[in-house]
Amino acid sequence: MESFKTIAVFNYLHETVVLKHLLEQDEIPYFFENEVTLSVMPFYSNALGGIKLKVHPNDFEQVQEILDNLNNPLKIV
Repeated sequence: MESFKTIAVFNYLHETVVLKHLLEQDEIPYFFENEVTLSVMPFYSNALGGIKLKVHPNDFEQVQEILDNLNNPLKIV
């Protein structure tokens, strides 16, 4: 896990739920730094720098595509 790098930061735990499902569905190894601490003490988010999504550099492009799709869910035909 030492080679894993931060690709995104979230302020609240509920922001990670759908993303976890999508990463597991695509079998992408990941972990959220500070997730457990902030689930117990959510007001420490700013002090700890938020919940950091860490992935292997080889998966950056695929994870970035997933994040982009989550940020732009509406597609007008």
